[in-house]
Amino acid sequence: MTAVLETHGLGKRFGQRTALSDCTLSIPAGHVTGLVGPNGAGKTTLLNLAVGLLAPTSGTIEVLGGRPAASPAQLAKVGFVAQDTPVYSGLSVADHLRLGAHMNPGWDADIARRRISDLGLDPAQKAGKLSGGQRAQIALTLAIAKRPELLILDEPIASLDPLARREFLQLLMEVTAEQEISVVMSSHLVSDLERVCDHLVVLVASKVLVAGEVEHLLAAHRQLTGPRRDPADLPADWQVIAASHTDRQSTLLVRSESATFDPAWSVDQIGLEDLVLAYMSQAAKPAGNRKPELEVQR
Repeated sequence: MTAVLETHGLGKRFGQRTALSDCTLSIPAGHVTGLVGPNGAGKTTLLNLAVGLLAPTSGTIEVLGGRPAASPAQLAKVGFVAQDTPVYSGLSVADHLRLGAHMNPGWDADIARRRISDLGLDPAQKAGKLSGGQRAQIALTLAIAKRPELLILDEPIASLDPLARREFLQLLMEVTAEQEISVVMSSHLVSDLERVCDHLVVLVASKVLVAGEVEHLLAAHRQLTGPRRDPADLPADWQVIAASHTDRQSTLLVRSESATFDPAWSVDQIGLEDLVLAYMSQAAKPAGNRKPELEVQR
């Protein structure tokens, strides 16, 4: 499957500080991909490298088969909404649309006008007078009206209230359905990602802990509760992601392609948020405290 974003050993340093190191991943086309991980994982650095705002210190990165921002044609393929959903406070909504048309040769004025009308925004209103949700919607409108092949969103809903987040995500779902574009969106709000994303990447300390289609990942992970067991004695095809124990009982989150389990175990499906937190919690443990059977693998 064609990758819209692919890296090999990618690294970025700012002086003595390492923001991203030895990052290798491949994000397939045709998906809305959620990029999640703790603060400091390298998500924003990765996305800034992907749109050409930063140059790598080491390794390689390709976006849609080319070097990020290598040419006007390459720039036209990618839409981007940065973490603070930037707009120009002194410009009106209409000014933003005129600026978008001037800077993007493939600009779709009909899409831009329709989105602004659907949002109920006054074209003459200054952006600085709008709410955070409205400014985010303008930024998204500018990104999609250039008709990109890939839309990259860096924490676009982090500062929005629940209603504004719902409206933003609703517009995002409409856009992806209409234009059939690929999306990569980073966020800490896993519950919101669960509504729109069909592909997931968990990034911790520059490493991809798990990646794949959400439906498959959720089907392959189960929470088991049963008599206390040593994880070392479990079937070889059970990858234990997290484990907790009492004197008599064990609760395990396991990844397995097998649907057959010992009837002594109670089996429960898990949600996306529980899956993400399990991987992140396991990775957060000091290396000396990890048992080999609990190591995370893709």
